Amino acid sequence: MEKEEVRQELIALIQDTMPELGDVSMDVDITTEYGINSISLIKLIVASEEKFDIKFTDYELALDEYPTFGDLAAVIKEKLDKKED
Repeated sequence: MEKEEVRQELIALIQDTMPELGDVSMDVDITTEYGINSISLIKLIVASEEKFDIKFTDYELALDEYPTFGDLAAVIKEKLDKKED
């Protein structure tokens, strides 16, 4: 899956999981811009695990690991690439 495809799939997932956010930017700080907290991020990560058939470690669930949705998309892309190997 290409980087842009992952980003678009993640945007759709964000809109499904957190419709109250409306249109989101992949490159802004998610805590200050959207009020994302640890709980909402974990819900999004769990949904991402199901959608992309990947797994995050407990360490990877920390909010400070993903300042932007783009950062989360990059980690998802890495996991998908490793899965294909």
